[in-house]
Amino acid sequence: MKFNPANIWALALVPVVILADQVSKWLILSEPRFNALDCLNAPVPCGRIPLPGPVDFSMLWNRGMSYGFLQSEGFMRWVLSGVMLLIALGFLVWLLRAEGRMLKLSLAMVVGGAFGNLIDRVRFGAVVDFIDAGALYFPWVFNVADAAISVGAVLLFVDQFLLSGRKQPKAANEN
Repeated sequence: MKFNPANIWALALVPVVILADQVSKWLILSEPRFNALDCLNAPVPCGRIPLPGPVDFSMLWNRGMSYGFLQSEGFMRWVLSGVMLLIALGFLVWLLRAEGRMLKLSLAMVVGGAFGNLIDRVRFGAVVDFIDAGALYFPWVFNVADAAISVGAVLLFVDQFLLSGRKQPKAANEN
């Protein structure tokens, strides 16, 4: 695999997403009103801080993937972590080979978000979730990494399926 220097900005975006995710989670874990580390093994939310507007902070530990999918503990935590690592590495390889800004952007967001959540899973056995948009009828509590993965996935869908007709190889157009 040959490194493409045009991918540097996308590769630089990966640690930016990870840093934004981890800093936001550090701020939540540092908030005494949540007492987050003491409620790590409790099956209930650690607390809620109402904010002006439709979004609040509701700290809870997510033992599954994005938005609570595939909850796991014990040995299965490590299996899930391994699966998440393999998926993230697969997307990273795709990013290294990617052509096109939208594809690079979407993959960088997914990879950064995946590694952000993987750090939590390895450190705590669960992921810090805290953004609660329930007033907007969004039923899940999520974090910056989940948002990056979701936005990246939507952009990836747009790039691969909605814009793919405009990306015909030149050889096909010449016939």
